[in-house]
Amino acid sequence: MNFLRRISGFDLSLRKQRWKLLLFVFATAIVAASLYFTDIIVRRIAEDERVKVEIWADAIEKRVSLVQYTAEFFEIIRAEERKRVDLQAQVQRRLIRTYNSEELNFLMEVIRSNTTIPVVLVDEDGEIISRNNLDERFAHASVMDDELMAYFSEYEPIEIVITRNIRQYIYYRDSRVFTELREVLEDLTESFISDLVISSANIPVILTDSAKTHIINYGNIEINDLDDPLEVEAVIGAMATRNPPLTIYLPTYGVCHVFYSHSYLITLIRYFPVAQLLVIGIFLLIAYILFSIARNSEQNLVWVGMSKETAHQLGTPLSSLMAWVELLRMKGADEETIREMNKDIQRLENITERFSKIGSLPRLEAVAIEEIIGESITYMKTRTSDQIRFSVEYPDGQLLVPLNTNLFGWVLENIMKNAMDAMEGSGSIHIKVTAANRHVFVDISDTGKGIPPSKFKSVFKPGYTSKKRGWGLGLSLSKRIIENYHKGKLFVKASELNKGTTFRIVLRAA
Repeated sequence: MNFLRRISGFDLSLRKQRWKLLLFVFATAIVAASLYFTDIIVRRIAEDERVKVEIWADAIEKRVSLVQYTAEFFEIIRAEERKRVDLQAQVQRRLIRTYNSEELNFLMEVIRSNTTIPVVLVDEDGEIISRNNLDERFAHASVMDDELMAYFSEYEPIEIVITRNIRQYIYYRDSRVFTELREVLEDLTESFISDLVISSANIPVILTDSAKTHIINYGNIEINDLDDPLEVEAVIGAMATRNPPLTIYLPTYGVCHVFYSHSYLITLIRYFPVAQLLVIGIFLLIAYILFSIARNSEQNLVWVGMSKETAHQLGTPLSSLMAWVELLRMKGADEETIREMNKDIQRLENITERFSKIGSLPRLEAVAIEEIIGESITYMKTRTSDQIRFSVEYPDGQLLVPLNTNLFGWVLENIMKNAMDAMEGSGSIHIKVTAANRHVFVDISDTGKGIPPSKFKSVFKPGYTSKKRGWGLGLSLSKRIIENYHKGKLFVKASELNKGTTFRIVLRAA
């Protein structure tokens, strides 16, 4: 029967291992498939974005060409206006040297033909000799004051030598038409820069100067402080490592560089499997904890049900035995025999009480632990051979520990029974009690065959046994009594094959 039970337990354990292996392989396959398909999606999106960036860059180049053409056109206008001012200066010089009336009329007509360029002719003292195309605020000005000087500060005046000691000066500035066109050009450039970062859709992009040290504009990227050179350098460096920059020319800015990177969508998709695996892992962990709690609860119910049923089943024959003892006493049976039978009946009552307390909250009382250990050793001595020696070592003074004496005595008896089985009827059991940090430590050592380190935790599992007979429930039940009812700990402190094992019980001191 015991052999069949061992075979059945081995098959069950083997099936569990197979199921765990299958689940692991299945989970690995899911993870690998998720990573594989995510990588494919990321590659396709990256290729699609690269195509969009190329189209976007081509459109930028075309718009840059338009802006450059417009800027060149404005420069031509600027040059033409400069030529017209130079012409007017030449006319002014010629007027001084000619006396021909027809030539004078022609020269005056040349001067009057300027209807767009603001011009002022002044002498050496700053007195205004003539003016043309000025704003209304300067229509009655007679001298070159600070306001007029600021108005004509864009270009150096043209000097006209009259005689060796007499000179005149022509001040001029861009025409109103050219100024308005230049404002249109600046607006066009700013609009182009804005469109540059906006039209990049969801692609992070920054526009820098020729030295790659100043950010002119940016889009779809977070920059805290544009005036911080370290942050600007870090952002530009990070963008440069992802894609080579595009080089473009912008009026008023000159050569500029466009840096771009992959969109935030690709980053999300790339890290999505990691987040997904993390969520699945957390879910599996929670599920495992819940299943473990449910399994432990179910095991506890089984323990409680089995214990209650055992106590109930023992109750009926125990009552019958008590009646038979009374009947034997009435018939004059040997008093010594009746006394020994009463001891065994009391022992059975004690065992019944122990089983009945499983599953209910036991009452703990502060008792001297030396008394309970002494009673347990006395009981075990009467049921073992003289070849097993018992010894106890206590600290100075009495140790009070909150215990349920009946259940704790059961734990000691279970551990000592396992020790005697391990020693195969010959050896020594030593119990050492110590106290430290408001805790009491009970070490139970034997000289048996020992336990392999890999089995230190397995010996407390229900059904584990190295004996030919037995259910393997003693240590499991003892661990539950110490940890669940007394809030302590029970574990294998040390063991050496063929030399012995030490179990340690940790309890809180009263």
